[in-house]
Amino acid sequence: MPFENLPTPPVAAKKPVTDTRHGITRTDDYAWFRADNWQQMFKDPSILDPEIRTHLEGENAYMEAAMGDTAALQKTLFAEMRGRIKEDDSSVPMKDGPFAYGSLFVTGGEQPKYFRTPRDGGDQTILLDGDKEATGKDYFRLAGIDHATDHSKGIWGYDDKGSEYFTLRVRDLSTGEDMSDVLENTAGGGVWAPDGKSFFYTLQDENHRPSKVFHHILGTPQSDDRLVFEEKDPGFFMGVGGSLLDDVIYLDIHDHETSEYRLIPTSDLTAEPKLVAAREEGIEYSMTEGGDVFYILTNDGDAKDFKIVEAPFAAPGKENWKEIVPHEPGRLIISHMAYEQHLIWLQRNQGLPEIIIRDRRTGEEHSIAFAEEAYSLGLSGAAEYDSTVIRFSYSSMTTPTQLYDYDMVSRTRTLLKTQEIPSGHNAADYVTRRVMAPSHDGELVPVSLLYRKDTPLDGTAPCLLYGYGAYGMTIPASFSTNNLSLADRGFIYAIAHIRGGKDKGFAWYEDGKMEAKENTFKDFIAAADHLVAEGFTSYENIIAEGGSAGGMLMGAIANMAPEKFAGIIAAVPFVDVLNTMLDDTLPLTPPEWPEWGNPIESLEEYQWIAAYSPYDNVGAKPYPPILAISGLTDPRVTYWEPTKWVAKLREFSTGSAPILLKTNMAAGHGGKSGRFQRLEEIAFEYAFAIKVAGKA
Repeated sequence: MPFENLPTPPVAAKKPVTDTRHGITRTDDYAWFRADNWQQMFKDPSILDPEIRTHLEGENAYMEAAMGDTAALQKTLFAEMRGRIKEDDSSVPMKDGPFAYGSLFVTGGEQPKYFRTPRDGGDQTILLDGDKEATGKDYFRLAGIDHATDHSKGIWGYDDKGSEYFTLRVRDLSTGEDMSDVLENTAGGGVWAPDGKSFFYTLQDENHRPSKVFHHILGTPQSDDRLVFEEKDPGFFMGVGGSLLDDVIYLDIHDHETSEYRLIPTSDLTAEPKLVAAREEGIEYSMTEGGDVFYILTNDGDAKDFKIVEAPFAAPGKENWKEIVPHEPGRLIISHMAYEQHLIWLQRNQGLPEIIIRDRRTGEEHSIAFAEEAYSLGLSGAAEYDSTVIRFSYSSMTTPTQLYDYDMVSRTRTLLKTQEIPSGHNAADYVTRRVMAPSHDGELVPVSLLYRKDTPLDGTAPCLLYGYGAYGMTIPASFSTNNLSLADRGFIYAIAHIRGGKDKGFAWYEDGKMEAKENTFKDFIAAADHLVAEGFTSYENIIAEGGSAGGMLMGAIANMAPEKFAGIIAAVPFVDVLNTMLDDTLPLTPPEWPEWGNPIESLEEYQWIAAYSPYDNVGAKPYPPILAISGLTDPRVTYWEPTKWVAKLREFSTGSAPILLKTNMAAGHGGKSGRFQRLEEIAFEYAFAIKVAGKA
């Protein structure tokens, strides 16, 4: 047995709270973990209710006792992972006007440093030193730095609590000194007006919603900032962006399935934001400027997998949309960019990504694609509108990331950089495969695999099976140095590309949300079944892992098929789904209703969620070992969700396997902020998997 002689786990007090909706009454014994002052606590964790703090600290102590014998393994894993990172690494600078901008890390540094050089090379000037700014802080996350059009100043932001309320500062890039401007409670980052004397930013309200855009004039207090636009619907997020030609400010208003844009011409910064196309439920669109036209990516008109239309710059309303890249079922267009001579888009066809380039004058198209069975592409484009050279990245589960510049005219690619693995990496030692797992209804679920070529495929290999399956997010089959620590110990690392993502097109997403949500969970279980049936592993060797909405997946499969998993890792798990969707004061609840359903308004949608909500469906059964991880100041999945879930699992489980809760008392949704601190967390999670698999 991997867990023996453990102390008695914490037992949470029961303080029953009843709730009646649609004539249905539920009792929640652990609702008290939700602190009444949670909004204030996110900004000042020291005011957390002492009873809650004592319980969380007790859980951490129990977790440390259970995992204490892995301390040496964690150090070894951390050393391996750190050894694969080039500590003094630097990005390849991106050219923009007289300069080229990039970021770097120094040996031992946790935070990035942002720099610039003369356009064609030369001495680096450090614009922002993350390690210096983080000094003395338990948590520190940079939001990057955005330089003005004239390159004289930069907006930079930071979060020093993990609550994702960012403070913005303005830096004089010639002196390296910060100006007097300090803006609190922002979403991070800003968009400069062309003259460099003011910028636009998004403010987070007390419920952590980016609901207002303000215009800030340098040298004035934040209290004097002009409100540009307020989004009244709490179900919508708002962001602000700019164009490469600096002649328009975009206000992007959206939830998970509906979008709306408003535009401010930079020739008149005080102009009322002009509506492009009014929001229509289920209709999405995004815009990029192409000089005298806008190119608009949209699913309007039953274009489920999206199409591209163009509209005049002066009149971009829907009545003027003209289709230029038609909808093709099964070919999902993910994003698009426009430059003076070319239109570019990233698409996914047959589950694999491609970059398509169209000459705007001739209409001629060509593609950038690769031949591996499973791979990932990243498109970063260019910082200048008149560029004919774009940048993209390529990797697979066995191939380290390669960064290329691509000349769209000559169609030649230049390798700029290959991810360096200081401790060594021989891609030929590993195998990457993609297999198709038949699900309960006959759909085939892609599963990407990574393992050493000498791994026995006779059912004896342990397997870490990862899944997410929400919001249309596609989990790429990309290179990860961390996964090699598992593969080198005989593990098969597997990614189940389940419904709820867009791995096989938009329909794949639709078939894993709202009333169809349980397909996500059944697909993941089907992936486990297939890996066992094909001899890759066995049920007693599969450790499941997922985070956030993927943590919901972990909670659901723990209830549905606990016997098929040797262990479960649930990071910041969204497990108290019904209570959260019934609480419209929480940061993400109204924007989440299109994804899960609105149980406040609809009995039917209440019943959908109640049928699978992990916390509500914990039952008397032998659960496998479970590790839940949370962050005290997490505004996305609040700390009380995994806390309540673990308390209820421990109450109901009929087995002896430990249920562990680790709460980061100085971090939020993303865990710790430094690059090596994050490796320590991954080493901890992997140590749990290795311990459960009996390989420690």
